[in-house]
Amino acid sequence: MIISHARKFIFVKTRKTAGTSIEIALSQFCGPDDVITPIFAEDEKVRAQLGFRGPQNNQVGRRFYGPMDHVRLWLGNRPKQFFNHAPAGFIRQHVSREVWDGYFKFSVERNPFDKAISRYFWSTRAEAHRPPIADYLRAAPKDLLSNWGIYTIDDCIAVDFVARFETLVEDMAKVMRTIGLPETTALPRTKSRFRPEKRHYSEVLDPESRLILERVCSRELKAFSYQWESPVRD
Repeated sequence: MIISHARKFIFVKTRKTAGTSIEIALSQFCGPDDVITPIFAEDEKVRAQLGFRGPQNNQVGRRFYGPMDHVRLWLGNRPKQFFNHAPAGFIRQHVSREVWDGYFKFSVERNPFDKAISRYFWSTRAEAHRPPIADYLRAAPKDLLSNWGIYTIDDCIAVDFVARFETLVEDMAKVMRTIGLPETTALPRTKSRFRPEKRHYSEVLDPESRLILERVCSRELKAFSYQWESPVRD
């Protein structure tokens, strides 16, 4: 995630939605006082090679601590920090009202059926023998399959704009225009190599997998009018 005081925006980073690519691209425009959270080491290498700013200013200001936060610190816990996929509620709680209300807040969503396949291959990337995808989805924590809790507060969308992975180039151009940055900013490719399966999701997911995702991701399916579709044949 990024909180840019220089450009007055907050990027609320979701999972499996090109979030790391967006974060790397945006970090080139950040100033020395902006919050940039760490990403995977191999992605940090990409960011460093491009000459962009890396993780910085991640500690939450003490004025945003509650009583239990001070107790945990006194007991030896490390200071409270902003983190990679920090949800909107956490961010709002730990920035000033001026920042939360005044900055442009945006996130990205993706068709849950397609996103689930990317999640499966990413989560099982180190396994010599991957389990069937239905088995994985049956056991996977809900917050790995659904991004709803990241960009919502009290079950309501809390950001100013939710870009769609399916129209990412056009939607990110709108974001960049809104925050006064070059609309043609390129997004570096990260993690895409971990998904060897390129078929349409309807050819990969069985009926049980579809039902699991329709249940777990019902809110984003409704909010963004995502529907189960079959590939168009010539």
